[in-house]
Amino acid sequence: MRPRSLALSAAIAVLPLTAFSLGVSTAQAAPVPHAAARVSLPGTVTPAVARSHKQGDLPAAQQLSVAVGLKLRDAAGLDRFLAAVSTPGTPEYGRYLTPEQFTAAFGPTQADVDQVRAYLTSQGLSVSSVSANRQVVNAQGTAEQLAKAFGTHESSYTDPQQGNRTFFANDSAASVPAALAGVVEGVSGLNNHTVRTAQLARPNGASPQAAPGGFGPAQYDGAYNLGKVGADGTGVNVALWEFDGYKSTNLTTYDNQYGLSGPAVSTVSVDGANYDASPGEGQGEVELDSEIVRGVAPKATQLVYEAPNSDQGEIDMAAKIVADNRVSVISISWGSCEPDTTASSMTAVNNSFKQAAAQGISVFSASGDDGSRDCTRSDSGSTVKAVDFPASSPYNTGVGGTNLKVSGNAYSSESAWSTAGGGVSTQFAKPSWQTGTGVSGTMRTVPDVSSNADPASGFAIYTAGGWQVYGGTSAAAPLWSGYTALYNQKAKAAGKSVLGEANPKLYTLANSSSYGSVFHDVTTGKNQDFSTKAGYDQVTGWGTPVTDALTTALLGGTTTPPGTCTAGQLIGNGGFETGTAAPWTASTGVVDNASGEAPHAGSWKAWLDGYGSAHTDTLSQTVSIPAGCKATFTFWLHVDTAETGSTAYDKLTVKAGSTTLATYSNANAATGYVQKSFDLSGYAGQSVTLTFSGVEDSSLKTSFVIDDAALNIS
Repeated sequence: MRPRSLALSAAIAVLPLTAFSLGVSTAQAAPVPHAAARVSLPGTVTPAVARSHKQGDLPAAQQLSVAVGLKLRDAAGLDRFLAAVSTPGTPEYGRYLTPEQFTAAFGPTQADVDQVRAYLTSQGLSVSSVSANRQVVNAQGTAEQLAKAFGTHESSYTDPQQGNRTFFANDSAASVPAALAGVVEGVSGLNNHTVRTAQLARPNGASPQAAPGGFGPAQYDGAYNLGKVGADGTGVNVALWEFDGYKSTNLTTYDNQYGLSGPAVSTVSVDGANYDASPGEGQGEVELDSEIVRGVAPKATQLVYEAPNSDQGEIDMAAKIVADNRVSVISISWGSCEPDTTASSMTAVNNSFKQAAAQGISVFSASGDDGSRDCTRSDSGSTVKAVDFPASSPYNTGVGGTNLKVSGNAYSSESAWSTAGGGVSTQFAKPSWQTGTGVSGTMRTVPDVSSNADPASGFAIYTAGGWQVYGGTSAAAPLWSGYTALYNQKAKAAGKSVLGEANPKLYTLANSSSYGSVFHDVTTGKNQDFSTKAGYDQVTGWGTPVTDALTTALLGGTTTPPGTCTAGQLIGNGGFETGTAAPWTASTGVVDNASGEAPHAGSWKAWLDGYGSAHTDTLSQTVSIPAGCKATFTFWLHVDTAETGSTAYDKLTVKAGSTTLATYSNANAATGYVQKSFDLSGYAGQSVTLTFSGVEDSSLKTSFVIDDAALNIS
């Protein structure tokens, strides 16, 4: 046995950046060169700079707000966990993490945050907030201070492709001192050019009407068999991702028209945004999202997250939703085309989407309403093939659009909507699960699935004091989100986990013999560059849902009757062979493959203490034991010590909840491993946290080594 050292991994937090005024007056001083070496941060210049006309320096004293994004830790370990947690048959399957567990295993450390904070304040900037998941550090300062801190220069520009719209931006890539390069992912907010647009469409010349037209809940619930799922969303929370507000009176009118009732919709403000007193042009989008979710899952609780329409606002909203951990579904109907969005901002948002996947939160995003030329209404223009972010994120399910025909309230046929977003990402590589008939290339393609979106077969929506017929992939994303609320309710009743990251499961079914029964394969129609075809295509993905059959297939074909127990093993990563702690929460350095102590089996184990100084290590995991089950908790323990005699100096305490199961000490030292076993049947029908806590005194080391933990139920 040898002394052990604690290793600290570097990670990064993200800071939002926004500006409060714009003008051209007093010039900024040129950035003062730093003596220390600096490292450039790629993807921090808006592509609009190359096509715009510089008007002059941004006033040196103008106040700006920025978001500094911090890197996640152990990227390889996180990838392994995300693959395992969505793969049936693995010990980790469905064992999602809490925000605290995610941050402990993969998030930036507090030391990382402190290092970034110290640098920002040394440059005269004021740190206004740090996201709860430590991924974003928000700071404010003058244009001159920011230029110096990030080694760039802020200028005023006009954009000829957007009617000479005035904006500010950094002229060159931001940079940070080399000492921060392992911690800082990027900086957002150095420009205010990119805004998110609603993926909303309505028939040309349509005006508000006194009575509803278009599809109501009876039609779309009937067409996709949503009414046959056997759920109403009770107990499920859905987040709506918004950059504008709504009027609750409009939502009430919709509910009354269709006889719907459910929990009141509530607003969650991000960065002080709350548009509800005076909604803007995006009001119809917000009310569309809410009314479609209500029509599909009337008893689901809707939380409307409202953020400023900026890089900072989007980054902060993503971080807040996953850190709050109040929802199991996120519906997104806003986006921006990839080529006209800074890679730095997309990466910061995508890091929060990784956390969502780890926590079991499903994300459905509209794929866009400009076909395969998503930049048509942006700088790059209609000649560029492009897709929409965040639908292009590998951790989002991108939802495309169709034209739906019904017979009464029953499904008749579908064809592709000609301007449904779809194509090939230039930002994200093709994930491992994206396979099957029609899937090709090395980059992520969208959409993944689809549903009705053509305004010619649009939805009846009450907004701004009248009835409208709305379409767009903005309508498709909340329909899938509402369905997932139904599924999650059914899954809970069946003793199964929530849907979580949907794509790995949906692609598995699409590549199985069940495909034809769980999806309507849409094979007619096209967008500008891609045509529909049998199987997957870049217009409608795998097609539209047959939700009752899809639910049965996702649940494994059968459900567990209440009061019975299906034999299984509940501990995730019990042998620690993923090489990372998750879904355990562990002190730094506990999950270990060093040669100083041998594992019971495999290459990894949990090594608590063994430092020969005052030290405490912990290891814990929360599990849910189904009602009616006999539960047996086992683990293998090896105690190695430099202490002598029978006095207990160093101790390991094992607990189930607040109950102490056993205490071991240096006096239990022995060669090899001994298996320990405890009956936890008394916790059936409950969630319980299993905890190992090792406390070492100030001299003579003792190691408590744990491996191959299991909680078997029968």
